Amino acid sequence: MDSNFKAYNQTAELLKAIAHPVRLCILRGLMQKGSCNVSYMQDCLELPQSTVSQHLQKLRSLGIVESERNGLEINYSVKNEKIKQLIHLFLGEISNHE
Repeated sequence: MDSNFKAYNQTAELLKAIAHPVRLCILRGLMQKGSCNVSYMQDCLELPQSTVSQHLQKLRSLGIVESERNGLEINYSVKNEKIKQLIHLFLGEISNHE
């Protein structure tokens, strides 16, 4: 049996982060659109800006999404390819990589 618990803990943290309906919706939307800002997500999700920002911060802290500043606007996109593949798998879609 493998005892690489550090790797297992990191993987478990990634899975916990995406195991939330709002975060799954954010990730799916970012994958469809490519990138977007918090205001756009807030309108789509019909959630307060602070709630969307908190979820994005969790995803950013784990390296799942990345942000890019464009003037006053910050756009987010999915950075982690493994997460993209998992989202495709979970949502019953075929990855573009296949």
